[in-house]
Order: sequence, then C-alpha cells, then structure tokens
Amino acid sequence: MSSSPSFCAIDFGTSNSAVAIPGPESGARAMRLVELEPGHKTMPTAVFYYAEGRHDADGPPRAFGRAAVAAYVDGIDGRLMRSMKSILGSGLIDQTTDVGGGRGAKYSDILSGYLKRLRNRALADGATGALNKLVLGRPVFFVDGEPERDAAAQSSLEAAAHAVGFDEVHFQFEPIAAAFDYESQIDRERIVLVADIGGGTSDFSVVRVGPDRMQRLDRRDDILANHGVHIAGTDFDRHIELASILREFGYRSLGPVRPDGSAREVPSGVYFDLATWHLINTVYSPGRVAELRSMRSFYADVQQHQRLMTVVEERLGHELAARAEGAKIEVSGGGDALIDLGLIENGLEVRLSEATAVASLDADIGRIVAAGRDTVAQAGLKPEQIDALYFTGGSTGLRLLAERIAADYPAAQQVRGDRFASVATGLGLHAARLFAH
Repeated sequence: MSSSPSFCAIDFGTSNSAVAIPGPESGARAMRLVELEPGHKTMPTAVFYYAEGRHDADGPPRAFGRAAVAAYVDGIDGRLMRSMKSILGSGLIDQTTDVGGGRGAKYSDILSGYLKRLRNRALADGATGALNKLVLGRPVFFVDGEPERDAAAQSSLEAAAHAVGFDEVHFQFEPIAAAFDYESQIDRERIVLVADIGGGTSDFSVVRVGPDRMQRLDRRDDILANHGVHIAGTDFDRHIELASILREFGYRSLGPVRPDGSAREVPSGVYFDLATWHLINTVYSPGRVAELRSMRSFYADVQQHQRLMTVVEERLGHELAARAEGAKIEVSGGGDALIDLGLIENGLEVRLSEATAVASLDADIGRIVAAGRDTVAQAGLKPEQIDALYFTGGSTGLRLLAERIAADYPAAQQVRGDRFASVATGLGLHAARLFAH
C-alpha cells in the first residue's frame, strides 16, 4: 500500500450510513470506520433543509444525520428528507422537490449532497490524498424484477458519487459485504443465510462464501437468492408503543356508558399517528389540536384525555416513541421494562412485560421468519442445507426475533456481525483488495 492511500468504502443505507477508510496498518484488513458524528460511526441517512437562511458555497442551509432528525423533531420550519435510497431507479431522481422557504432542490442534488457530507467527514477524520476511489454498497436489487430500472438506479448513484469527487467507483453487493468477515474465518465453502433486519426492511440473502472465493471481485454468482419484507424495527416500536405506553393515553379505551349500557371505543386515529414516526408532527397542527381538545367528552377517563393533550400541546410525541424503542431494547434480552412517563404526569410509569412485547410483535416476527424460509426455498435449498446464519442490522438485537429465525435452521452455525456496521466493514475489506497496492 502507498503511504497515502486514497480510497474509501461507503455503506449508503436506507436508515443509516457508514464509511470505512484505510487505517495506519497495511493489508486488506487494515480498515477502520470513520467517526461521522461525535461518538458515532454510523449516521442517519437524513438531510434537513431549513426554510430560512442563506446559501453558502456548499449550497442551501442544511443539517445532516442526527442534527437533521433533531431539527425535524423540534418543529423547525423546513423539510426532512429520509429514505433517499428509495428514489433510485424512479423517475423522481431528476425532478425538483419543494424543500421549504420557496426553495427547490433536485433529488439527485439531495443525494449527492449527502454523499459529499460523508466524503468530507472521511477527510476530516484522517483520510489522506485525493480520496477519489470508492466502493459503494448496493442491494441485490434496487428495483425488483425490472433490470433496466435497476441498472438506472446504480447509474444514478454512481453519477452522484462522481459529482462529489470520486473518479473511480466500484460496487459490491451488501449481503456479500456483510458476510466477508465470516468468510475470512472459515476453511471451506459454506452456504450462508444473511439476515439483515434494519429499521424499515428485513432482507434475506442466501450467499456462497469460502476461502477460494474471497479474491473474486465479481460475486454476483455467489448470491443464490434474495428476498425481503417491509417490516422491521420501526414497526416493532410502533406495536410496543400501542401495546404499552399509549394505553395510558386512551388507546383502546372506552367512552362513557350510553343509555343502552354500551360504550364506544375512543377513536384510534391519533394513536396510530403518534406511534408512526413520520406522522407525529401532523398531530401538532392547530386544526388537529383543536379537534382533539373538543373530544374530551369521548373519554370515560378524562385523565387519559388530559395526558393526550399534554403530549400534543407540548409536542412530546417523538419522546414517547423514543421511550417505546428503549423499552423494546430493554425487554429484547428477556425480562420486563419500566417506562418512566413522569414528563407527562408525576409518578406515571408503565411496565412492559416480555409477554406483552411478544404478543404485540408476534405477527410481524412471523412474517419476517416466513420471508427467510421463502428465500431459502427460492435458492432451491432445504433448511438443513444452510451452514450458517449471519445476523446483521440493528433489529437483530431483538432476541425474540433471532431465536425465531434460528429455530428453522437447527444445524446452522449462528454468527453475529456488527449490527450497525458489518456492511461498511465488509465494503472496506473489498476496497482494500481493489485499491491497496
């Protein structure tokens, strides 16, 4: 390797992104992850465009990553852009969208602006040279069943990388990258089911890995099947919040008893919105607040209505969602979680039992497990032919989920990668093999 290696690898994820650059040591494994934000080696794939503020040499006023999410949660005037990866392969890529304050931005520029942020963070964290060579991760299919749109998606991502200073761009499949670390530890060829369970999707891939295949740069033939469902961590959080926290605010509660002895259930729309991250801010509109305030007579327990209005009027919806996510993580290893809601009402707390969590997540977990079985079947294999399960993605930390997946493959070795950065690490290994000479 030269004294000034000038390459990096980027995992441009739907929910989070990460960057790997060469470390001080030489060799293919001498890669390290960039600190993209203070104390964090992954960064939410998010950009917030402020409605106010002047353009500078770098473009319109924006925030990235956690700062972008915080600006949105705080209700600052502007527009939050997330899931940018989903526009690849669509006709939106060359269109302009309103980002607030009378400003417009092309989706392609939004994408390249985020990649530029990642590149600049790599340079600030010690990347040397021109930093003009790149390995980018890509899903097996950007667009299912449409090869032309899939090729267009990769082309758009490559163009965005070129636009921010990368002259040489290579791609590697994300499930193969995730399995690279495992591949380097085995002494024979194996068939691996990669379970990548993130925030928005649960993706499965059956891949072939082995010491004789490690140096092959084109690994497409090693992906035997790929399948997924749009169910993952954010769905779990929503179900947990509905099953525990929002019960204290009137969800599934009854109104006053009517003359015929019956009672109607309190309207549930506001609770579904409060439990859905990107819809929470819609509850704070003046018209919606006035409507909810007028519904006090719908509640048999007016204290529940009072708590709901505290959440809405003080804009605490995202804080409740965060506490639901924390409770999910706490019960994921077994046992109960005590959720402190003292910010709403002194002494208010909710106990989430593992049994309640299991019941609320059962249907979603069942669909994810079935997607894994379908992937193996699409590869023309039986469960007993899977040699190893490789778990990656933030939601694989949920013990209930991992155990249910593993139960279908009792003979398979269970391997856990870095839940948040195994793809970036694998892409870094691939970049070193390509460029480190």
